[in-house]
Amino acid sequence: MPARVGGTLAENLVGENNDITVVDTNGERLRTLQDKFDLRVVQGHGSHPRVLREAGADDADMLVAVTSSDETNMVACQVAYSLFNTPNRIARIRSPDYVRDADKLFHSDAVPIDHLIAPEQLVIDNIYRLIEYPGALQVVNFAEGKVSLAVVKAYYGGPLIGNALSTMREHMPHIDTRVAAIFRHDRPIRPQGSTIVEAGDEVFFIAASQHIRAVMSELQRLEKPYKRIMLVGGGNIGAGLARRLEKDYSVKLIERNQQRAAELAEKLQNTIVFFGDASDQELLAEEHIDQVDLFIAVTNDDEANIMSAMLAKRMGAKKVMVLIQRRAYVDLVQGSVIDIAISPQQATISALLSHVRKADIVGVSSLRAA
Repeated sequence: MPARVGGTLAENLVGENNDITVVDTNGERLRTLQDKFDLRVVQGHGSHPRVLREAGADDADMLVAVTSSDETNMVACQVAYSLFNTPNRIARIRSPDYVRDADKLFHSDAVPIDHLIAPEQLVIDNIYRLIEYPGALQVVNFAEGKVSLAVVKAYYGGPLIGNALSTMREHMPHIDTRVAAIFRHDRPIRPQGSTIVEAGDEVFFIAASQHIRAVMSELQRLEKPYKRIMLVGGGNIGAGLARRLEKDYSVKLIERNQQRAAELAEKLQNTIVFFGDASDQELLAEEHIDQVDLFIAVTNDDEANIMSAMLAKRMGAKKVMVLIQRRAYVDLVQGSVIDIAISPQQATISALLSHVRKADIVGVSSLRAA
């Protein structure tokens, strides 16, 4: 397991009466985990039979393979299935080439993976939902998309601001919604009917997906739908987003690798692709950044994403969104000049927990660090 995903998953599960064993090639990383949590560690390659045997694969209920190598994760699941008959096998698979043919590749008669976690696709889905609901900080679907949990910042102009939560039913008698949590000044408070909603509160609510916009309108003036979107980064996420958005939106994409930019220009149907640096003020000005409704930076460089988004916002982009790998950065930047910070790690952990946790849980989402 890599430090970010494997360590965070272990942290979430170790306190729930689970016997956790973490396998990694990095001994120092393992010692740090063992010092912090009550778990076993084994140093070695997670796809090697000897290492898996030492880790207790012969009587394990589940194997979760989340290394940075798709191939290692696939082999680990194959070894666990063939040699140890491990009943449940979960793997993180990043490459679109594998994900595209997942139904044919990953089953008991081929590569025996029960549940596939594709981080890039999770991020694309997450960003797409936020584009569907302008003004939301986060939207998570449950029950096959019929029910959603949304996170919205309360602003002056929303009818509920300055009023008790109980008045929401008076305003919307035919809509069933529940406020699950409120964050005020970065601290959670338990919502009750008498709780007064204040401007600046982050409100977490659950409703039927078709009613999300109506509930949002109680907390802020609804934003106009996005039309013009600028993407930065032509990797798996940027290319996947462009492909998904270009039918319904005006999309521009900036890629700093000339060869990759040329490839994307050929592959994408209606996206305008530029070779250049998103921190280049002249380029942004030439492409009318002041007319962009949403600027999304999704390169693999956190600092580059943050700086280009801050520049875009200063030059007139209406809203900016950034991809951030480092967990500590997410809450640090969101709500400042950066409107929304997207964490691939958070999305991956949520998906993993949905499969790993037992009982009658059908969906789990990691929403905000307390």
